[in-house]
Amino acid sequence: MAHLLLIDDDAVFVPEQVREAFPAPAYRVVVAESGRHGVEHVRSAAPDVVLLDLQLPDRPGLDVYRSIREINSRIPVIFITAAKTAEAAIEAVKHGAFDYLHKPLDVPRLQLVVAEALEVARMRLPVRLEAPNPAAESAMIGASSRMLDIYKAIGRVAAQDVTVLITGESGTGKELVARAIYEHSARSKGPFLALNCAAIPENLLESELFGHERGAFTGAERRRIGKFEQCNGGTVLLDEIGDMPMKLQAKILRLLQDQTFERLGGNETIRTDVRLIAATHRDLKVRAAEDKFRPDLYYRLGVFTIHLPPLRERSEDLPLLVQHYLRRFSAELGREVREIAPEALARLRAYSWPGNIRELQSVLRQALLRASGTVLLPAFLPELSGAVAGRHNGGSEQSFDLERFIRQRLSPTSSDLSAETHREVDRLLMTIALEYTHGNHREASRLLGISRQTMRMRLRALGLHVSHSVESDEEDAS
Repeated sequence: MAHLLLIDDDAVFVPEQVREAFPAPAYRVVVAESGRHGVEHVRSAAPDVVLLDLQLPDRPGLDVYRSIREINSRIPVIFITAAKTAEAAIEAVKHGAFDYLHKPLDVPRLQLVVAEALEVARMRLPVRLEAPNPAAESAMIGASSRMLDIYKAIGRVAAQDVTVLITGESGTGKELVARAIYEHSARSKGPFLALNCAAIPENLLESELFGHERGAFTGAERRRIGKFEQCNGGTVLLDEIGDMPMKLQAKILRLLQDQTFERLGGNETIRTDVRLIAATHRDLKVRAAEDKFRPDLYYRLGVFTIHLPPLRERSEDLPLLVQHYLRRFSAELGREVREIAPEALARLRAYSWPGNIRELQSVLRQALLRASGTVLLPAFLPELSGAVAGRHNGGSEQSFDLERFIRQRLSPTSSDLSAETHREVDRLLMTIALEYTHGNHREASRLLGISRQTMRMRLRALGLHVSHSVESDEEDAS
């Protein structure tokens, strides 16, 4: 019999879910409604796995976690919480938690994670407790499963002083991930410097990174201290490292191997102590095969890789991102916009966002400059070209690649792929139908061959807020 301890102040709903997911006699589920009672139970009868809420009435969940670790550091602890922030996920995993799940609980996912934790418990693998390290609030926004995986990855690698490679399309937020790693690392009190390798001319990039001696080249009238020397004891982000000239790549490789370099035009060997984080939108493996990137540097950089998904592949985060940036940009631009009309959100959802979050920010800024009142209407949005126009004009460009969506989610841990795929197809169908009918729900439901009540239920489930056009309201009332 597996012994599970749930520490959660929810006296009904969560315990009921957990008991249904792990029924007797195969499992014994014990519920503690406070941190103190949970710690007492661990001390008196050590469970196989602990499910711990991060927000408890008597003390923070992380404090309870540390107390459990002091009693028995080999018990796998899975955090469950309603907090959908990057900070919570990073802190939980950074401190050694087995996993992090958010409410409402995805029961199949919970069952899978608990099964893995029980296997670890049976093997009695030791779990290392990281020293706590206060960190600044993360600026990353997103509560989708893809983003939660990224927060967990940051938590796993932040405290380890290793090189990290961050990949992803332009505009996905690679620098934000780098800053989060830095803020949650032991180097967080040291400097952080970011340099875009593609934005600096090749003849100046070496000087920017490594510095130069007086007279090293025409115009070098004094010694210059480079980024790697300035950032001793801290972290350097080399953004767009895939565009770095081959000549410089050899010096970066040496720096990674022994933390030494020479200034341009100098013979003195400089020692430094920096953590390198690299980011790129390019496929370095392909670049290496084309002799445009050193394979040995690629292998050295890829000790730990974090891939950021494009915005079109985490569309469930779009309402959260829109809300965040509307609030932020409204304050910056002196606007009073506090919410977005459902039709405007539907237009944003239907777009493929080739420029990702950076493009979304630009679109929202433009819309706010045109806006009046407190609601962002479709009329305020700039023209969105690309995937939407391709669909409406009968073009071949798609905002949702079904085969790619499925293949990217195929993994040994996949457990709800059918339902997830149907949700994405439903979201696309609803959005396009409402766009075509200009928000007329009656006409859209007729086109889809479903009742208006079914359509409204699906819209709510997908997070597309229900809105009626004047025409459909009059028809409903008649």
